[in-house]
Amino acid sequence: MNISIHKVVAVSNKKNSIYLCNNKNATSVLPFSTAEKTYIKQEIEKKEKKLIGINRFTHRVFLQVVEEKKETHLLLESCRKSGAVLCAMLNELKETSVTIVDTNNNGEEALAFAEGMALANYQFLQYKMQKTRNPNSLNKINIHSNKVNNGAINELQIMIAGTIAARDLVNETPAVLTATKFSKEMTRLGKEAGFTLDIFTKSKIESLKMGGLLAVNKGSNEPPTFNVLEWKPKNAKNKKPYVLVGKGVVYDTGGYNIKVGVGMETMKCDMAGGAAVTGALFTIAKAKLNVHVIGLIPATDNRIDGKAYVAGDVITISNGKTVEVLNTDAEGRLILADALVYAQKYKPELVIDLATLTGAAVAAVGPYGIVAMGTADEKTKNKLKESGNNVYERLAEMPFWEEYDELIKSDIAEIKNIGGPYAGAITAGKFLQHFVDYPWMHFDIAGPAFLSTKDSYRGKGGTGYGVRLLFDFFKKISN
Repeated sequence: MNISIHKVVAVSNKKNSIYLCNNKNATSVLPFSTAEKTYIKQEIEKKEKKLIGINRFTHRVFLQVVEEKKETHLLLESCRKSGAVLCAMLNELKETSVTIVDTNNNGEEALAFAEGMALANYQFLQYKMQKTRNPNSLNKINIHSNKVNNGAINELQIMIAGTIAARDLVNETPAVLTATKFSKEMTRLGKEAGFTLDIFTKSKIESLKMGGLLAVNKGSNEPPTFNVLEWKPKNAKNKKPYVLVGKGVVYDTGGYNIKVGVGMETMKCDMAGGAAVTGALFTIAKAKLNVHVIGLIPATDNRIDGKAYVAGDVITISNGKTVEVLNTDAEGRLILADALVYAQKYKPELVIDLATLTGAAVAAVGPYGIVAMGTADEKTKNKLKESGNNVYERLAEMPFWEEYDELIKSDIAEIKNIGGPYAGAITAGKFLQHFVDYPWMHFDIAGPAFLSTKDSYRGKGGTGYGVRLLFDFFKKISN
């Protein structure tokens, strides 16, 4: 359930509330009785508890001791996780609302706590029967803080809505979310937020000679789409657009290099890069950020059929470069190649692609961050890393040495689509580099985009990873 978040100027003593405090003011300045303060002190000192609840029968009062952290991004992440814990408690108690009281007079802490609660409250219940659906009860968060204004709350709600939109797309079933349906969902979200959408059908894709996208689509009964999303305010800060490219493989069997065992169970998530770009455009447009941003999302499924492409084929990308296909399960880079070539027409300020691209990225950093590499300057990379830290969607930059180029050279074509057993995430990035002539960053989100076990406010299933990072990055440019 989506939660509404509001600023309030007073705290009711008859409604649920959570006081954010530190060890120093936990029992001194807060409105608790002597008996309650004694209880709180015992819980903190003897049991080292950080979250203490008091049942006043008509309502509940909680006290959250905010853990001290030297670095701000670690402090805020601790607040988000604490918010997720309280969210679970309130839903278990069937409570519908709570007021966050910023006793520490730190607006960032209050906003992060609310963010963790709101994201943790997410559920995907479309396919639950009514009697087993059990929706969360929590639907309203109030914030009482001198350091938080309505503008900050509005931006927080937009960021949460964009993240949830991306989660919904990733969690949808492959029978429903075909490439065509994906485009329809982008249209719906564009109308809600204000960005425009141009959908290229198969005939248009053929006219543009997008050989990567067409090859991956050959085994499918569903046609591909190529989607151009755009937010262009009148007085944008940037003269040249920023371009976001998202992998939109709505279902991946691996093709004739078919995935085995449990390999296909979660492959509805292979469009999480496209979902993140859609969610990011939603937040940018909804918040009316003063920055020109374009999204490019090639969409198809990767299936097996008598017409499907096979290992050994040579395909031609839209810039004329030939690719020897050695593994049909390395399909994402093929459709991204056409999108990256298309991005050249904009002469962009920066291109960022997001994709669930390699198992090697998962092996490298697990579900804890984004494997990143690219040709952008150090200043841009540092700004992206800063935004990644701010929202705790951290970037792990890989080396991008020219020696890796040798691993994808082909004997019969310009390049091959896999590089061998080593440095798989990097050689995938090196493959993509062949199709860019502009400042560019590649984000491999294969680890954190879809989780098989619950992780605090990120939940289980689609996480919407990348939306919050990009919103933070473009918000800073806009401001």
